[in-house]
Amino acid sequence: MKRLPILALLLFGAAPAGAAPKVVASIVPVHAIVAAVMGEKGTPELLLSGQMSEHAASLSPQQLAALAGADLIFMATPNVEIRLGQISGSEAVEGKAFVALAEAPGVSHLKLREGGPWEAHDHEEAGNIEGAEGVSAYNGHVWLSPANAKAMAATVAAELAKADPGNAAAYAANAAAFAEESDRLQVEIAAQLAPVKDKPFIVFHDAYPYFEQAFGLSAVGSIADSTAEPPSAKRLGEIRAKLAATGAGCVFREPQFDDRFAATVVEDSSARLGVLDAVGADLTPGPGAYFQLMRNLAASLKTCLSGT
Repeated sequence: MKRLPILALLLFGAAPAGAAPKVVASIVPVHAIVAAVMGEKGTPELLLSGQMSEHAASLSPQQLAALAGADLIFMATPNVEIRLGQISGSEAVEGKAFVALAEAPGVSHLKLREGGPWEAHDHEEAGNIEGAEGVSAYNGHVWLSPANAKAMAATVAAELAKADPGNAAAYAANAAAFAEESDRLQVEIAAQLAPVKDKPFIVFHDAYPYFEQAFGLSAVGSIADSTAEPPSAKRLGEIRAKLAATGAGCVFREPQFDDRFAATVVEDSSARLGVLDAVGADLTPGPGAYFQLMRNLAASLKTCLSGT
């Protein structure tokens, strides 16, 4: 199996003087971080809209052409954007490698959780992934931690500076501003979720361990695994049993996936159905979308778990 190089050095050359590099970003939260760092110096192109599953999206000829024509391509990780991981460095994109921001310096990794039911606060650090079984050794939804997002922004600034040295100072300043806003967001959401952090809940797929860890939340299981593969009847039965055993107040569906699985889990229970969205189906792409995504997650959790 072909493996994506860790933070592959992009040998595309610097952009012409006075011209911002042509930049493509994979999904809405990655695009938001890149857009915030680029600021007024340029606008990245979004590859996948928030309505598309980050795991299963196929690429059109137009999207492949956008990748082939880019100077820089940012993604989270091929553990999440599976199709992008498969084509990175291939002839389909003229041999260009993508910057996997999940592997940026300072980004923490959490191991994949096995099975549907978990213990509350079941978060184990993945540690050094070098030599592990590819990027599948950790959960790839790293952007749902404000601390990770800060590290991702710093690497975006460094990569942009390589392609566009004349604007390096601006990119660094924008990354620093993003980091400051991320610190404020951490404090804001922690206070918002403090009253419900011990209330158990179940998510559709295992996309939220970084958010859970950042804010001390008590998820107890996921209907699907971290790749959002449709669950088996056995897994659905295990999740229904976990729901009954824990008295979890909420089961969360996601707008990009089939609602029927969540509806099956809550059937004949008192649990409420909520909605969580890890990639921003309804968000307007742009530099503010990352912070709105995180606030939307916090609001959905607070509303459902508090029963308001």
